[in-house]
Amino acid sequence: MIAKEILAPHAMMPLIMDGLKSTGHLHCLWEMAEPESFIRENASKIGAIATGGHIKVNGAYMSQFPNLRIVANFGVGYDTVDAKWAGQHDIIVTNTPDVLTEEVADTALGLLIMTMRELPQSERFLRAGNWVNKGPYPLTHNTLRGKTVGILALGRIGKAIAHRCEAFGLKVVYHGRNKQNDVSYPYYPTLVGMAKDVDILLSVAPGGESTFHTINAEVLAALGSKGVLINIGRGSVVDEKALIKALNDKVIFSAGLDVFEDEPRVPAELIAMENVVLLPHVGSASHHTRNLMGQLVVDNILAYLGGKAPLTPVVETPFGKW
Repeated sequence: MIAKEILAPHAMMPLIMDGLKSTGHLHCLWEMAEPESFIRENASKIGAIATGGHIKVNGAYMSQFPNLRIVANFGVGYDTVDAKWAGQHDIIVTNTPDVLTEEVADTALGLLIMTMRELPQSERFLRAGNWVNKGPYPLTHNTLRGKTVGILALGRIGKAIAHRCEAFGLKVVYHGRNKQNDVSYPYYPTLVGMAKDVDILLSVAPGGESTFHTINAEVLAALGSKGVLINIGRGSVVDEKALIKALNDKVIFSAGLDVFEDEPRVPAELIAMENVVLLPHVGSASHHTRNLMGQLVVDNILAYLGGKAPLTPVVETPFGKW
């Protein structure tokens, strides 16, 4: 017999909550007056956890539930879940890939264009009445014409971004852990080497210890005074203090960021900069895409409850091992 009770440690979107409540096995921890008591009394009954966002589900947390078999994560990134520990303890971790690829890629290109052509700044200029009072907005220094974009992490989303970049006439190169034989884009074995050769460094890298502060002062210096950084992956990939210094010292030209190290808190120094475009982590934030992501969370748990293979197990926790 599998443990069929589902734990939701925090509130999630209504589609997920409704889908899981329909099983009759959902327990909403945040609604309980004494959540610790509930866990102590019911830990052995919990077989599934639904989670997402910035909630940490580490080994210590999962170890409370002796019959836990699946952690369904809302989002393609799952750095808040210790998937390695889960895999070592026969627990499947699932994420929500593919369904958000196109939306995030669209956002990445939008952020790139906004940053390169200073579109938010020019809109603020107009809204402030400066077009009438001061004349036309100054010509922008940057353009997409003749530029090379270097993509950090050429996965599903990275490839979708690369395809869009090609349509805009950009040359695409990439860096990752390994060279990919199924793509024709030039590969750089080192990030610093790629940063030296590109005009735009676009990060789609996931979070976690292996990518923490991958984009550091050395990489930013290599990118150079005309370079532009775009981050649509995870905030922890960029050393924010080094980035702020690089922008202040004109080591790089500008940046467009959808993600930050300590979300939703964004450094005041970045907010004050006119040459930076900031978005509140909206890469996949449409009703259409978030609903597809939410349904995938539900479907993974329903598959587990039905004794079937989860739909989207992460690489650290292949279903076959379970």
